Amino acid sequence: MTDPIRWGILGTGNIAKQFARGLTSVEDARLVAVGSRAPENAAAFGDEFEVPHRHATYEALAADDEVDAIYVSTPHPFHKDNSILCLTSGKAVLCEKPFTVNAAEAAAVIDVARAENRFLMEAMWTRFVPAVVRLRQLLAQGAIG
Repeated sequence: MTDPIRWGILGTGNIAKQFARGLTSVEDARLVAVGSRAPENAAAFGDEFEVPHRHATYEALAADDEVDAIYVSTPHPFHKDNSILCLTSGKAVLCEKPFTVNAAEAAAVIDVARAENRFLMEAMWTRFVPAVVRLRQLLAQGAIG
């Protein structure tokens, strides 16, 4: 078995809480850090989800050597800068949708991920998209694949 992925969450809003709850069901993942611009929000989030490292800045979270990957859960106008901060700090990034506000910002983030040789992904669930549901039905019926 490999070591679990040590996750940090950048931002403490509702979607971050949903991610933290979901992470508890992932066998090879641990939530080890949270970062917020408001120290009291990081502390409250840390208390609620038993997070050992609580950071009062995004920069401190990105610099945390105990973190392998960061889930970016801030409002979407900040996704570009927050993702680039994490990538240039050596972290893998899972960025909440929408990835960025336009194609130029998306290209900039992707360029940094490539330059830093870091994993980057938009947190986009497709399981319940109608086309995917239909595809799974066809596979189960043996009609394709």
